[in-house]
Order: sequence, then structure tokens, then C-alpha cells
Amino acid sequence: MYIALAQALAATLGSLYFSEIKHYTPCVLCWYQRILMYPLVLIITVGILRKDKKLYQYVFPLSILGWFIALYHNLLQWRILPEAVAPCTLSGTCTVRYTGYFGFITIPLMSLTAFTVINVCMYIMAKGKKK
Repeated sequence: MYIALAQALAATLGSLYFSEIKHYTPCVLCWYQRILMYPLVLIITVGILRKDKKLYQYVFPLSILGWFIALYHNLLQWRILPEAVAPCTLSGTCTVRYTGYFGFITIPLMSLTAFTVINVCMYIMAKGKKK
């Protein structure tokens, strides 16, 4: 649970850093991912404080949906899906590749990784409860 909390907090602070300090304009898909990631910080924190054994049931719906949106966003940026299917607006396009750590790590890839880590943590928690 603590790893999932740390990941959600890092993803939340990272997205705020990119938009508020680096002044990158979030696209529509970035906003959807934020909408699904930000509450996870509070949900996981409350779950830890309450020692909720069923925390994964509250986290999975948000984190799995966030994972699929992040995957879709990455498929657009990798040009596997055509830009014509992107829900872009003039304020921020979904195919602009902000950040290129090591030449390939983009913001959507970081989001996909964050949701993957959270999903794996919740899966391990769910499997541990069934034993």
C-alpha cells in the first residue's frame, strides 16, 4: 500500500510540476489521467490510516481506467494510432511529446508506468487477502 501511495503522490506532484512550473499545457488525455490519479493519493492514504483490507476494491476502478487512457495516449504518441482519433483541442494536442528523458520517456509513458505500479500493488494486495 505504501508503494502505491508513494507512486500516486509522485505522479500527482510530477504532473503539477510539468504544468505549473515547466508550463507544459496538458492535453485532454492528460486531464483525464489526472482526474483518475489525484484522488488515489487521498483514497490510498485513508485506506492506510483505516487499515482497510479491501482498499484495492476502491483503487482498482480508477487505476485500471487510468491505465487504459495512458496506454491509448502512448499509442497516439508512438504513432500506432493515427492523430485523427486523438481527442485534441487547440489548448493542448495529445501527440506533442513533452519531455524526452533518455530520448524516449515521455509524460504519458510516466503516467502509464505509475498506473501500472499502482495496479500491480493492488493486485498483490488482493491476492494476499485471498490466502
